[in-house]
Amino acid sequence: MITLYHCMAARSFRPLWALEELKLSYDLKMLPFPPRVLARDYLALNPLGTIPLLIDGDTRMTESAAILQYLVVRRGPTPLAVGTDEPDYGAYLNWLHFGEATLTFPQALVLRYSKLEPEQRRSPQVATDYAKWFFGRLRAVEAAVASSEMLCGGRFTVADISVGYALLLAQRIGLARDFGPAVAAYWQRLQQRDGFLPGSKSGSDRR
Repeated sequence: MITLYHCMAARSFRPLWALEELKLSYDLKMLPFPPRVLARDYLALNPLGTIPLLIDGDTRMTESAAILQYLVVRRGPTPLAVGTDEPDYGAYLNWLHFGEATLTFPQALVLRYSKLEPEQRRSPQVATDYAKWFFGRLRAVEAAVASSEMLCGGRFTVADISVGYALLLAQRIGLARDFGPAVAAYWQRLQQRDGFLPGSKSGSDRR
């Protein structure tokens, strides 16, 4: 059985959402955030101390976007992936990694320097600068979903999960109020999916 180590509102929400969409059995292990500080035993499993950690037999993975790609290939075929023979294959891969590398990265700095660092180390200027960076990059999503319900392939895919987590993080840190109209509507559509809802579940054996 697949095991997923997860913290509330962390990047591990991406593979959790994908597991639900794929209707796979999994064992969900909830950890306090940050686990490298508050769950020191976890370092024996993942020396980085980061979330997520997905274990599938001998496979161990810690990169959330890569886990999405792994799950839809190894546990497919599934419409959650865009095939190599489809016109949107390149766009699909681009959005899949855009969600983490381009949208989540600047928000991690906003979160760190506005909330997580001790008061004396916080930097409103850094937080403001990287929030502007995030919104500059979010213009690509606004354009993509202005004329389409989902990002690519004419359907919901794990690329939407990747970008969707970035929108969840934006909501958590107070940036969602400045979403453009198309992104705001897209974000509402994503939250209505049944697979989105288990993000608040406690650690237990699912299915």
